[in-house]
Amino acid sequence: MSAAALERALVADGGLWSSVEVVAATGSTNTDLAARAGRLPEGAVLVAEEQTAGRGRLDRSWVAPPRSGLFFSVLLKPGGSVPQERWGWLTLLAGVAAASGLSRAAGVDTALKWPNDLLVTVNGEERKTGGILAERVGDGVVIGIGLNVTLTEDELPVPEAGSLILAKAAVTDREPLLKAVLRALEQWYGDWRAAGGDPAASGLQEAYAADCVTLGRHVRADLPGGRTLTGTAEAVDADGRLVIRTAEDEHEAVGAGDVVHLRSVR
Repeated sequence: MSAAALERALVADGGLWSSVEVVAATGSTNTDLAARAGRLPEGAVLVAEEQTAGRGRLDRSWVAPPRSGLFFSVLLKPGGSVPQERWGWLTLLAGVAAASGLSRAAGVDTALKWPNDLLVTVNGEERKTGGILAERVGDGVVIGIGLNVTLTEDELPVPEAGSLILAKAAVTDREPLLKAVLRALEQWYGDWRAAGGDPAASGLQEAYAADCVTLGRHVRADLPGGRTLTGTAEAVDADGRLVIRTAEDEHEAVGAGDVVHLRSVR
């Protein structure tokens, strides 16, 4: 990928993106960008052709062959315009942006699994093709996105994974896909920030619910401390938490944990 071409397409006066750097390989774009966050302006983008120590939620690894996917991180600094208690929505915002950008640019339906997985359909099955990791750094947040684009079945890290090419995407050229995701992210971030981070006023809460296939499903949430919660995922609340209705008809909001889709109840 060409950093110069990406900068020409994305960096503009008054826009969000301030720079685009492309490296041949690195351990983790999130780690690298976080280390420089204090010296960089908002809107810095770091892209790697290969990521050798990519990280997901719960310290899971993210590994893929060189140039087989999108591996990038962005630096956002919501500042005083958004209360810090609303910054947790940035992970969900990135999911909405990625799903909408990929659906438009790749011509493949992309859905969200709470809180940060991107799903595509391969041979009638939902498969994870991407993930999002947000980390607070000083006065900002670094958001990393990893997406499998051209991985074949033999190259997938686990059988449950997917890729855009396996989902029969119309476009697998990584540059237009990256540009589409970053443009969608810029639009959603701008709307959310202009609304003071209010997920309802910005339309983000409604958009996330529309794209989230976790809602309406019977799920198991493996929570911190070893506790497990089973029930129906009914909503995403104003704090971005997943609201689960248990068999006892009680509602519990889950803010952290690993959610497994058990079956559809729609």
